[in-house]
Amino acid sequence: MSLHWVPATERIDLLADPVARAVPHVEGVEVAGIDPDLADTAAFCERYSVRLDESANCVVVAARRGGEIRYAACMVLATMRADVNGVVRRHLDARKASFAPMADAVELTGMEYGGITPLGLPEDWPILVDTHVAEHPRVVIGSGARRSKLAVSGAGLAGLKGAEVLSLAG
Repeated sequence: MSLHWVPATERIDLLADPVARAVPHVEGVEVAGIDPDLADTAAFCERYSVRLDESANCVVVAARRGGEIRYAACMVLATMRADVNGVVRRHLDARKASFAPMADAVELTGMEYGGITPLGLPEDWPILVDTHVAEHPRVVIGSGARRSKLAVSGAGLAGLKGAEVLSLAG
């Protein structure tokens, strides 16, 4: 099955509310509707013939120092894993960093689990974009909802407010 890409501003009905508010501020974002049961990366890539190295995942991290918890998003290609306990923890100057619990990630972002994306995240969250993602001409990412995917340039992600480009692999 192939994907039918259209400008995201033309199909905001496919997006989570915070993402719909953010897409007009990012150049060239496209959206395609998908089967929500196939939103998880491996199933999506297999069904829609998208290579894993063309797909990027957004991981929400909870960084702790003292009694404070700060959240951040990490963007990595689906072929990679973010070094949350090393690179990410040190970059965020945290004593401990881990994947945020699903319920917290969903509540804090206003997005569906499995569709969380850096577009529309809370403004005070750092967005750590792996260099491989930032250099990519076009990556497929979540839309905030499981019923669609976004396509955006790596430069577009690197240019988001709060974005920082670094090597996230350990």
